[in-house]
Amino acid sequence: MSTNLPVLVVGATGSLGGKVVDELLRRGKDVRALVRPTTDAGRLENRGVDIARGDMLDLDSLVTAMHGADAVITTAAGYTRGGKNTHAIDTIGNANLAEAAHRAGIRRFVLTSILTSDQTPHVPHFWHKKIAEDKLEQLGVPFVALRPGAFLDQIATMAGNPIDKGRLMWIGKTTVPLTFVHTSDLAAYLAAAVDAQADSGERIDVGWDRPVSMREMADLMGRQAGKKIKVWAVPSAVARAAGAVAGHFMPMVKDMTAMFGWFDSGRYVADTRRQEQLFGPVPTAEAALARYTGTLITAQHR
Repeated sequence: MSTNLPVLVVGATGSLGGKVVDELLRRGKDVRALVRPTTDAGRLENRGVDIARGDMLDLDSLVTAMHGADAVITTAAGYTRGGKNTHAIDTIGNANLAEAAHRAGIRRFVLTSILTSDQTPHVPHFWHKKIAEDKLEQLGVPFVALRPGAFLDQIATMAGNPIDKGRLMWIGKTTVPLTFVHTSDLAAYLAAAVDAQADSGERIDVGWDRPVSMREMADLMGRQAGKKIKVWAVPSAVARAAGAVAGHFMPMVKDMTAMFGWFDSGRYVADTRRQEQLFGPVPTAEAALARYTGTLITAQHR
C-alpha cells in the first residue's frame, strides 16, 4: 500500500543512504532525512528532501522525526561509520529507532541487516543487527529486514582502485566463495521494500545468483579490464593474532577479524529465492562485476 506521506531515511548522508534517497525520489516518493544537528544537509535540501534534525541516541528526536511519516528505511551503522559512539549507535541507537517507530505507528520499517547475522554472536556488528530485528519484532513494529552480503564497493577498494593498483586485498582464504552485493542494487531493493508484498517480520537474504571467491572476483574483473589482477591476502592466523592483541585497545579490529574468520567458514552464502520473488531477477556475479569494473575504469580515466 503506497501513500503520499514521506519516507524517513536514517543514514541518508552516508554512501548507501544517499543512494536510497535517489531511488525513493526516482519512484516519486516524498523523502525526509534524519540528519544530526552538526551535519551539513545542503545536498539533500537541494534535492527537495525534508530535513529532520535528530540523533539515534536521542529517542525524543526520533519520535519527532517519524511523526507523520509513512515508512522508515535505516541504513545507519555505527561500525562502518566509526567514531566514539560506534557501539552505542548499533545497540542503543537501533533500539531507539524501534521504540520510536512503535510510538509513531509507522506502517513499515525497512532495516538494513546483515546476511547470517542470526548465526554470528561472535561477530558483534553482525549480531547487533539480529538484536535490532528482534527488537522490532518484540515491539510489534511492522518491519522487513534485508540481509545483504558483503558490500562489493567496500571490499574491492580496501587497497585502492584494483584496476589502477592491479590487486585486491583480502584477509583469509582467497578460494572460499561468499555472497556479495553491489550497493546500488541494495539501495534499489531497500526503496522497493517500502511497498513490497512482504510479510511483517520477513528477513530476506540479498546477493547475486551465486557466491564467488576473491580469486574468482579478481579473474572476472581482470578479464573485464583486460589486465591481470592479483589478490594480496593476509593469512587468517596472522589476522587473528593481530586482532587478539589490538582487540584490547580497538574492539573494531577484533570485530573485523571475527568477520573475516566467518567468511572463511564458507557459510556466508545467501538464499536469494525470496529476493527474486520480491524484487525481480537476481544479478549474476558476472554482470554485477562487469558493471562495477566498468565504473572503476571510468573513475580511473577521470
